[in-house]
Amino acid sequence: MITCMSDKFWNGIALGCGSDLAPWLRDHGSLTRRIQQRCNRFAVHKVRNGLARVALDESVLLGIASQQLAYIREVHLYADGRPVVFAHSVVARQHLRSSWADVRNLGNKPLGAMLFAHPLVERRPLHYHALRATHPLYQRAAAGISNPPQRLWARRSLFLLHGAPLLVTEVFLPAILNLTIHI
Repeated sequence: MITCMSDKFWNGIALGCGSDLAPWLRDHGSLTRRIQQRCNRFAVHKVRNGLARVALDESVLLGIASQQLAYIREVHLYADGRPVVFAHSVVARQHLRSSWADVRNLGNKPLGAMLFAHPLVERRPLHYHALRATHPLYQRAAAGISNPPQRLWARRSLFLLHGAPLLVTEVFLPAILNLTIHI
């Protein structure tokens, strides 16, 4: 079971994040595309996917009961062989048969490519949170990286397709700051 991430901690501003990370957090475009533009090899590595209980705040945002199962997809985005982002996506089970049916079949393909290519997908505002080491998303995001920092910054937003919500949380790993624009 995933522990609750209270909405009071997710806010529309990223106070306290460094000036080097702020542009990554606040960018409203495709994170996948932005990473791809800054590396030679981009890859998606699936961590887990399937039905599970979600955090209380996630269930509220998705409009489902707190004990209801939802589809969760977790992946690491890699740039040149290094994990730079941990992505956690959640969609209500009933929307897997309609609006978000393609999410189950992504495998190691980036969700961002699908979201930003579909003309009917609407993105809601970004919200930010500094995750501490005790947070379940921090723990899953930091697994496999050596010497993780005391906190990891994350952002999340809802994507709507035909009124059906998909919640995406992206946790930024330290290696994201090593990416530069390739010409």
